[in-house]
Amino acid sequence: MSEALRQKWRKVITNKGGITEVSKIYDVIVLGAGPAGLAAGLYAGRSRLSVLILEKGQDGGQIAITDEIENYPGQIVEGESGPSLIARMTAQAEKFGAERVSDTITEVSLEGEVKVLKSAKAEYQARNVIIATGAHSRPIGCKGEAEFTGKGVSYCATCDANFFEDFEVYVVGGGDSAVEEAMYLTKFARKVTIIHRRNELRAAKSIQEKAFKNDKIEFMWDSVVEEVGGDDILQWMKVKNVKTGEVTTVEADEEDGMFGVFGFIGTIPNSKPFEGIIDMDERGYIKTDDDMHTNIPGVYAAGDVRIKSLRQVVTAAADGAIAAVQVERSMSDYF
Repeated sequence: MSEALRQKWRKVITNKGGITEVSKIYDVIVLGAGPAGLAAGLYAGRSRLSVLILEKGQDGGQIAITDEIENYPGQIVEGESGPSLIARMTAQAEKFGAERVSDTITEVSLEGEVKVLKSAKAEYQARNVIIATGAHSRPIGCKGEAEFTGKGVSYCATCDANFFEDFEVYVVGGGDSAVEEAMYLTKFARKVTIIHRRNELRAAKSIQEKAFKNDKIEFMWDSVVEEVGGDDILQWMKVKNVKTGEVTTVEADEEDGMFGVFGFIGTIPNSKPFEGIIDMDERGYIKTDDDMHTNIPGVYAAGDVRIKSLRQVVTAAADGAIAAVQVERSMSDYF
């Protein structure tokens, strides 16, 4: 698209019934300031597109609560945290002109040339939208869980397994992801115990067979975690047998001083505002092609909110870059 045509989409600010309309129609609005959203903002800004990043909370999404990162290429080798990595990503996006607004979108209109996003206080418009709203781990649902997240409680074996080298860890869940992550954790932990509320796993039989053959894996059947606690780090938990009602207190090995609990009972995509509008699977993850296109022209999805096999910072950033490049190509005269 030529600059002259692009200018036709600019709009003067107005106020309608207390709802503020932004002063222009952006080339692209990015929903979410996690790794996918910030990468999209960076690539769109470097392509000289007008870009607005909307984020309802703190930048970073799930990674914002990660105390230590070891597997992002090019990171600081020692002492890199989720917040420190995200701070640099944010600065990069800002350097190339990405605007950022804190707001919560509650209503969307995505059909047509101009997409409209509404919150309680404002209305935003753009020719393209990149949905990078992420997902959140389904909580274990026990007392003390929030307090000890990042201090022994985790939801990502790929991210945090290395921190539990030669420790004991517990995996909560019984589906495919729980059992697969438990097997992955055996590469690091000296013992892995799967805690499942039923007396049999829900994972595929082929996966179960591998787990049962693994000498490092043990099982606590018909059980749920009721409470976790400790002195600043996870040192004990209470596990209840759902059939007998018996409560067992699990304590950390005296020499270890702590243990890990990994929750794998599913993730929940942050896709509710788009239900019934954008194609999703039965769990609410957005369907895209390899170039992040959704079923609606001009609407893309990137990162953990879309259907994908690996949810990591590096893959989220790649998704955001791809989506932004697709936006730029759709608006350029030379493609």
